[in-house]
Amino acid sequence: MIPFALAGCGPPGRQESRQPATNRGDVPDIVSIGECMVEFFCDGPMARARSFTRAFGGDTLNLLVAAARLGCRCAYITRVGDDPFAPDLVEAFQREGIDTTHAPVVDGFNGIYFISLLEGGEREFTYYRAGSAASRLGPDDIDAGRVASAKIVHSSGITQALSPSCRAAVKRAFETARQAGVMTSFDPNLRLKLCNLEQARAALTEVLPLVDVILPSAVEMQQLIGIEDPEQAASCFHDRGVKIVAIKLGKQGCLVSDGRSITRVPAHRPPMTVDSTGAGDAFAGGFLAGLCRGDSPANAASIGVVVAGLKLRGRGAVASLPKLAEVRKHLPWLAQTGPE
Repeated sequence: MIPFALAGCGPPGRQESRQPATNRGDVPDIVSIGECMVEFFCDGPMARARSFTRAFGGDTLNLLVAAARLGCRCAYITRVGDDPFAPDLVEAFQREGIDTTHAPVVDGFNGIYFISLLEGGEREFTYYRAGSAASRLGPDDIDAGRVASAKIVHSSGITQALSPSCRAAVKRAFETARQAGVMTSFDPNLRLKLCNLEQARAALTEVLPLVDVILPSAVEMQQLIGIEDPEQAASCFHDRGVKIVAIKLGKQGCLVSDGRSITRVPAHRPPMTVDSTGAGDAFAGGFLAGLCRGDSPANAASIGVVVAGLKLRGRGAVASLPKLAEVRKHLPWLAQTGPE
């Protein structure tokens, strides 16, 4: 039984403080909308851990870090809670070259998540995020000028699921981008701890007419649209107006389609997988960086799988994301442009 099918697809307190922009340029390549959380990870089961390492992460922010390390100018639209973690979070964004002009520090707290490492680099998450500052993001936080100046505007199903106001913010951003002729990118990033399937499908249906690039995983594809075959799923999304479909297939790499041709790109596997946290976001960041460079979707996917594969070598969502010079070593055709 197909649980869901897209129409036409068929079954197969204080004043907010604005942070200064970074020096990467006032015109961004990628603007991303979402939530960054404080990350704590440990070795082995969390119940037995005696110490944790603190970092930061969040799907829409992980993508920006991946793209920024490849030379893209990136900007984040979010809210940062005024708790003890706030200064380090904002400084961490800025160290990565991410514009924080639209990441105000506001009353509230930042979400926290814990990562327990399991065998084979797999992991288990525990979240404390309900009511976070970022979950209060709304349509009024979307700066039309910032969105219109970008090459790509990105958000995700996680951002939509944080709150009704966040869902409205994503819709406003994508509507603004569409009116300005700016490419939009969407990662469904289904999290059933945040919303149920009915809510996720409704949110996807709402935003899909405004999406140019979609980045689902194989599991999300089956759960959200009821289609298991990647090629049929790509055709379904194209029928709904999506121009570029990149389906993440885990150890099998990805399938990418532009409506004219379909390409399967094998995964880039490191000698040992340490932690798969954020690998899908790493792929998405590399893929969008390739599109910003003007690469074909197939070549952009090649960048994405290398970035994702290299990320697997280290703990946490962002620490092991590679820089451009390292990615070039694995892709000799990659133009010698951008920062090292």
